[in-house]
Amino acid sequence: MGIKDNLRPLWAVCLICFLSSSPAFGQDKTLRVGFFPNINHAQALIAQNLAAEGQGWFEARLPGVTITWHIFNIGAPAMEALFAKNIDLTYVGPNPVIDAYLKARGGVSVVAGAARGGTGLVVPAGSSLSQPEDFKGHRIAIPRVGNTQDIACRRWLTRGGLEVAGGGRDVRFIPVAYPSLLHLFLRKEIDAAFIAEPWISWLEDKAGARLIYAEPAETSLIAVLTVSADGAAADPELIRRFTEAHRELTGWIKQNPEEAQKRVAAELTRQMKRRFSLDLVQRAWPRLVFENEVKVEDFEISLEAALEAGYAKSVDMKLEKLVVKP
Repeated sequence: MGIKDNLRPLWAVCLICFLSSSPAFGQDKTLRVGFFPNINHAQALIAQNLAAEGQGWFEARLPGVTITWHIFNIGAPAMEALFAKNIDLTYVGPNPVIDAYLKARGGVSVVAGAARGGTGLVVPAGSSLSQPEDFKGHRIAIPRVGNTQDIACRRWLTRGGLEVAGGGRDVRFIPVAYPSLLHLFLRKEIDAAFIAEPWISWLEDKAGARLIYAEPAETSLIAVLTVSADGAAADPELIRRFTEAHRELTGWIKQNPEEAQKRVAAELTRQMKRRFSLDLVQRAWPRLVFENEVKVEDFEISLEAALEAGYAKSVDMKLEKLVVKP
């Protein structure tokens, strides 16, 4: 028996030890996921609520992977964090995704839908405003200039004949933090607000506000699951498995609406450090559609709205590669 023959048993033992000690898929890995503390990011809220009870939805489906959650209040910083590789995926609205995709000439992919609908225009109790032309010279609160609700509002008004795109001055748009809306409504310092749930229901309950226009769910994305192209390329199997778990969770939400509502309310209470009413979540829930499916056409609708609103003057690239199936 030669030297090589003597080494074979040792080599075999080393190989067995290496294979037995090597981590299985996903072990010792971390996925950093962005989200907003809002009802339309229900998948993120429910997942965190389950994890806090030791029943982690994603953890059970991605054994060995640590899921960390990173909170954002608006879309632009979430997309910046994605490109800076500070997070790996994020739940976010369609317009920040489009803006990032066009500016970066790609570089970002939508891997699943999350929610549709749940946005609209509310006016104070007793207001006679109801049609776009009624709002000339009035003040409308929006969450942020250029965000999904701002663009939807400007499109509705523009199609009603008002000049609100770009520097149009028929309507005054006022960025307002959601918690400040009630105070401004009651003091009549704003005439309307184009906002998302559950804040519509909150103003209805607390201020007697009236919803006069709701964005149709079938044509209005409110939340999607997004990943950077670099992140997807770095570990496509991990992204695929997370996305599949997200899809399963969306299905669970649709099949268990009462339990889902309770967990959303509980998690919002935990995150916001103050009680978030289950009644409020239940009131807002029917205006939202939780859905995995998303198409390029959904983003083309959002881009068309941004063009009409004056936030995009021309587009020299198509969105056909924005939506992918991991």
